[in-house]
Amino acid sequence: MNRFYKTVTTAEKSDGWVILLDERPVKTPDKQTLSLPAIALAQAIVEEWRAQKDEFDPLTMPLTRYANAAIDRTSKMRSDVIDQVCAYGNSDVLCYRVDQPADLAELQKEEWQPVLDWLSKVHEIKLMSTAGIVQVDQDNAAVQKIQQLVSSFDVFRLTALHAATAACGSIVLALALADGQIDTQTALQCATLEERYQMKVWGEDEETIRRHDELSVEIESAARFMSLALPGA
Repeated sequence: MNRFYKTVTTAEKSDGWVILLDERPVKTPDKQTLSLPAIALAQAIVEEWRAQKDEFDPLTMPLTRYANAAIDRTSKMRSDVIDQVCAYGNSDVLCYRVDQPADLAELQKEEWQPVLDWLSKVHEIKLMSTAGIVQVDQDNAAVQKIQQLVSSFDVFRLTALHAATAACGSIVLALALADGQIDTQTALQCATLEERYQMKVWGEDEETIRRHDELSVEIESAARFMSLALPGA
């Protein structure tokens, strides 16, 4: 698709901030007005639209993509999205360790345990860890607290939280990103720890490196969206 507009601005309306292309409001794929909860997010999306060249490239517009998904999908299936995110509580990558090799087990403890400790201290959610592949059933109280915490997210931040959780394989890492407890690089390192270890032992793999680069972009975009979408941001 070719660029079809000259000016991109934002304006405050009764239901939020809208993006205007040549003074006309941007619509989502489902033809709803792209109305945003925070001016910071609106301004960042304006920059995505301004940056487009003659040839339109949606891949360079992750914030717009999340906003569209929030309005068109998450708002209509909020409870399903919450359930999908919370399901990671019983399969979170940070909770599944190895016994051997010992140096990998130590790396997992060093990189993963501080994030689990943060979740326990700040949100009073203590998740159990196990060595092996047999699923550990988390305490019902912990599962319920995760549900309550995730349910507190509005549809915009929930959309990005869902993306971050899927990218990391971890609701714990996604929540830490949302709180600003960890940055994108830390989240990526934790999420790809075992693969990075294997490449250190056996040599680099181009496909794995490419996938890590893609994950980095996805995690960074989701974290930025969650930050920008905070009310008052």
